[in-house]
Order: sequence, then structure tokens, then C-alpha cells
Amino acid sequence: MTSLPAIMVAPNGARLSKKDHPKAPMTEDEIVSCAVDCFAAGAGAIHVHIRDESGQHLLDAKAYASVVQKIRAAAPEMMIQITTEAAGRYEPIQQMQVALDSGASHVSVSIREISKAASSELSDFLERCTGNGIVLQWILYDISDVETLQSILPKSVFNSSRLQLLFVLGKYDQVAGRPEDLDPFLEWMSEAQLSPDWAVCAFGKNELACLVYAASLGGKCRTGFENSLQLSNGETARSNSEKVRDLRKKLGLPSH
Repeated sequence: MTSLPAIMVAPNGARLSKKDHPKAPMTEDEIVSCAVDCFAAGAGAIHVHIRDESGQHLLDAKAYASVVQKIRAAAPEMMIQITTEAAGRYEPIQQMQVALDSGASHVSVSIREISKAASSELSDFLERCTGNGIVLQWILYDISDVETLQSILPKSVFNSSRLQLLFVLGKYDQVAGRPEDLDPFLEWMSEAQLSPDWAVCAFGKNELACLVYAASLGGKCRTGFENSLQLSNGETARSNSEKVRDLRKKLGLPSH
């Protein structure tokens, strides 16, 4: 199983549009081009959202399969993770279907959303992901999400160092994340004596401070327009690749 890289880029999210930033990748070609640029800038992975013809968030296995294949061809060493985010449009059964049928090896799943499914559906989904070699990264917003995840996953999986988690600091609705928002998750891991493969993303103006704090404590980082358009100096980034380079500099990583 491939571990999370130091930096994953999330270039568009489910809600961003060209009105928010002219370089927000919306089409398949734009997403592939963004992946290539961000890999060259030093992102080891891309978190992919796709859009329908009207620019709305889309969960469609065939459309995902197409963009995944094209990114693999253009940036073969880059990890590709697709989202199953509902964004108020999809039900758990549709989220699980796209995870299983897109051809992606890495998938992010919100435990808050997927736990709405029947327990039998969840069990089948987890078994099929394991059987198909699909690695799930669980999105957690607070400690209650941790408790939900623990109630769903087999103990051997939950306690594994191979378990992939994403701690989300802040919210979409302009509630900026703060470095200290990570502390409850850190305390939980310490008290439970767990060492999952974990990463952080943070919304708003404090994104870089949150990511630097997480990295200093052994975490991985997810950055990009999905969470913030700003660079560490407060200016608006010209591209997602510029955000990747900015983060690498802040983390003291060599430039690409």
C-alpha cells in the first residue's frame, strides 16, 4: 500500500468555480494540466473533483475513470485520489459505487456521509474496497467522527498504521482553521496509542500555519484552491502549483 506523500494538492473542490479564481481547473483537460504542473512543483498526489457540463460537482464512475487514466498517462508517478464528497447532491449508495467503479486506487470518504448507509451496505463496501485494492482515506472533522469511524471499521483496520486519515480544520463557510484545532486529534492518537498515516487540510487564511504545525508533528499536508486561494504572504496565488511551491518552501523542502 502506498503511503500518503508529504504534499497532496486539492485544486478545485466541489464548490469552486472560475468566478472564484480564473485558474480553478474545471474541465478534464484543465484538471490533467493542473496535475502535471503540481507534480512538477512538488505535489506527490492530487485529490480530484470533477464537474458536469454545467460546472456542478459530479460523481460519475465513467467520467472519473477517464480523468484518472489521463492523469496516469501524463504524470505516471503521481498518486491520484478521487473524492466521494456528496456536496448535498448524492446519497451513500452513489458515493460507494463511484469509489468501486472508477478505477481509482485511492479514494477519500467522509465518515459523516458514508455512515448514513445501512450497516450491511457499509460492510460490503469495505470488503469490496479491500478486495479490489482500493485505499480509503477517511475524512474527519472532529472527535465524534473518530468515534463513528471506530464503530464501523474492524479493530485490526482501525488500529493499523496503514489507516489513512484526513483531519479537516475549519469549514467551507469561511470559518478559518487554526493550528490548535488539530490538538484534539493529536491527543486522541496519543491516548489511544495509534499511529495512522495522517494528513491535514485547513480552510481559510491560516491554512499555511496549520499545515506547518501538522508537518512539524509528523503529519502530511493537503493544500490547494479547495481550501484557500492565499499564499503564505497573504497574496492570492496565481495557480495551484504556486501554492505547492509556497508550501514546500515553508516546510523547508527542496524546490522542484
